[in-house]
Amino acid sequence: MPHDSSQPGAKSRTLHLPASPIAGKLDVHIAFLPEDKAILDALQIRKRVFIKGSDITHEGQSPQSAYILRAGWACSYKLMRNGTRQVISFYVPGDLIGIRRLLLSSADDNLCAVTRVEVGEINVEDLIEAFDGNGRLAMSILWSTLKDEAILVQHLVDVGRRRPIDRVAHFFLELGSRLALLGLGTRCTYQCPLTQSLIADALGLTAVHFNRVLRQLRELKVMTFHEGWVRLLDCQRLERLADFDSSYLQ
Repeated sequence: MPHDSSQPGAKSRTLHLPASPIAGKLDVHIAFLPEDKAILDALQIRKRVFIKGSDITHEGQSPQSAYILRAGWACSYKLMRNGTRQVISFYVPGDLIGIRRLLLSSADDNLCAVTRVEVGEINVEDLIEAFDGNGRLAMSILWSTLKDEAILVQHLVDVGRRRPIDRVAHFFLELGSRLALLGLGTRCTYQCPLTQSLIADALGLTAVHFNRVLRQLRELKVMTFHEGWVRLLDCQRLERLADFDSSYLQ
């Protein structure tokens, strides 16, 4: 069960949370003023902590809150009737999770903590009120949401049209670019807590096939993924292989 820092049923704004990584991420899109950062921090009505492997939200649950991922990694996924899993998205610190779900009567996917995660919970009514009073904040979050949609478009192309070796290369290039923007590594060297099984489920591959592709990339001397570290040894060659253009992330 998640740990909740507020009292049950209480809606307290007395909790003072440290600056969120999302402020730096949104600042990339539209320059924030000090008051914008203060509003963003005040929107987080409580901090919640989820242990590794626990679900933050469930499919079919009535969505009432969005979340700012303050620390840790998360993913969204769908479970199929035959027991297989399709991972839809991975989330890293600074990501705003659940905006799309707020438009639905019930969540259409599951949100899971890949590592221990810390989130700031945002009430939907408070978010709408903040949008009404601060156009910069609204526009910046819109830009961030559109970038998330662009990532999903690339994911669709990965699964539907790219060869396995191309989609694996594209995935690690994209992840490196996302983390570099947040200062969580460089474009070519970064820590990655994702298991091979999780990544395989995102890319529409079996774990055995994914491992085989990793071996191919290692033998080509273009990248390694070992003990939680990704090292892209020849980024230019990988970009040509995957037809990777990072402009959709900028």
